Amino acid sequence: MSLTLQFTVRSDKGLVREVNEDSVYAAPHLLVVADGMGGHAGGEVASSVVISHMAELGPERTRAEPMEALREAILAGNLAIAQAVRDAPQLNGMGTTITAVLMEADSDQFVVANVGDSRTYLMRAGELVLLTRDDSLVQTLLDDGRITPAEALAHPQRSMVTKALVGGEPLSPALFRLETLPGDRFLLCSDGLSDLVAESELAVALGLPSRDEAADRLVQLALGAGGNDNVSVVVADVVHDDAPADAPVISRAPLQEEEAPERRGRTGRTVFVLAAVVVAAAVAVYLFS
Repeated sequence: MSLTLQFTVRSDKGLVREVNEDSVYAAPHLLVVADGMGGHAGGEVASSVVISHMAELGPERTRAEPMEALREAILAGNLAIAQAVRDAPQLNGMGTTITAVLMEADSDQFVVANVGDSRTYLMRAGELVLLTRDDSLVQTLLDDGRITPAEALAHPQRSMVTKALVGGEPLSPALFRLETLPGDRFLLCSDGLSDLVAESELAVALGLPSRDEAADRLVQLALGAGGNDNVSVVVADVVHDDAPADAPVISRAPLQEEEAPERRGRTGRTVFVLAAVVVAAAVAVYLFS
């Protein structure tokens, strides 16, 4: 049985941050969310660099072994961050998390990859399951029994990651394979959502019949909870591959300085979405010319 993905992408810079450092890629066989870090050091550059490498897996279903393909793409993105810093030393300190889902060719299986605290969830038959484990200080405290899940939501260091793509350092992404079924729904998100919204609320929103409504509701929940970080979501449904295919997209929110002052603070910001090939080419020209 061969399966594919239909998806909705949303990204918002939130109510506090001046720049959206998240980058998102979605295609019928690949979903990726990258949450850039480094602020003025170039978090948005780091996430874009990595997304440009991940996008090479997306337009056509890969025939390579998917776990190894994901690993190699992530490692290539990490090396590209190191090269970008060598070319522009002012970017030193930038990095990004990443979470990704890649569908296996001619199969009902998929591979999940994760580095950092962006997350991948799976909803099946109304039950929401967190597939990834955060590489974060708060997760370590939870594992040690030093804080409760409720305390984790309000922990002042909940955004501190213990692993990320920062270039140069040896990197071992978490990778695993699972089976999927038609009707499954994935949620990939940056921590601008998961740090602020309880999983019970995520489950209710993700259970909405429309992917668009679900994605919009998830962003609204993050903004309603304070919106103190960028928030990006991909909501994707697993369908038979004879269903109409969605066009691949890369999503980046506009920089704050391009936004009219009277619009700041609104929750209905428009996401800037372009075809993957066009944006990937633009990113490559900007970074490596």
